[in-house]
Amino acid sequence: MKIDLFTIGNLTVHGYGLMIGIGILCCVFMAGCRAKRKGLNTDAIMDIAIYGLIAGFIGAKLLFLVVEFKEFIRNPLGLIGSSGFVVYGGIIAGVIVAIFYCRKKGYAFLEYFDLAAPSIAMAQGFGRIGCFLAGCCYGRVTESALGVVFPENSMAPAGVKLLPTQLFSSAGDFLIMAVLLLYSRKSKKPGNVGILYMVLYGIGRFSIEFLRIDDRGGFGALSTSQWISIGIVILAGVLYYFVNRKKMQ
Repeated sequence: MKIDLFTIGNLTVHGYGLMIGIGILCCVFMAGCRAKRKGLNTDAIMDIAIYGLIAGFIGAKLLFLVVEFKEFIRNPLGLIGSSGFVVYGGIIAGVIVAIFYCRKKGYAFLEYFDLAAPSIAMAQGFGRIGCFLAGCCYGRVTESALGVVFPENSMAPAGVKLLPTQLFSSAGDFLIMAVLLLYSRKSKKPGNVGILYMVLYGIGRFSIEFLRIDDRGGFGALSTSQWISIGIVILAGVLYYFVNRKKMQ
């Protein structure tokens, strides 16, 4: 709800960027601490984080360009330089890079996926707070007590009460983080924590999309993210079968 938080000299700190930065730092810190306790390579965590961030940035931007392809054709430079990203693109690209990294280094990807999953959910929770401050990813018009009126300089429509879907998503992400941390204490099979993340996030993202009205592309009655969510949940089911019925590293 506040794009610019404060200014020091020529430096302006934006709410969205600050929350993304906090989320990344907390994500890496949590993953590093848990890696030490589990006897995993902490240097690998840093490598995966760095490569994942680069790939995630590119993937999120590429999927945004795909979703906004018609606008991209009309104004390619303007769209590339815009602040538009699609979270799923970043997640998918980051996971792909992590898989290749683990295979190259000889690490068991599923162990690192399990380790990273709660941290990723936490980072997403902070990121959605950033969305709220910027006004993007806004919800439907409402008259309920939950409604929020965004200011004129926000990315959301001003002067009307909107559902704060960004905060709903943030709360859901932090809840997923807590569930995964608890589940990781009991789960002994590598891969199940990461799979549970895929299921919970996929279902949560699919559901919250019904409350959003921002332009984010789609096909038929569902948004792009909802179709991807369906694919993610199906993939999680397939992975669960192979992880728990057959040997998979």
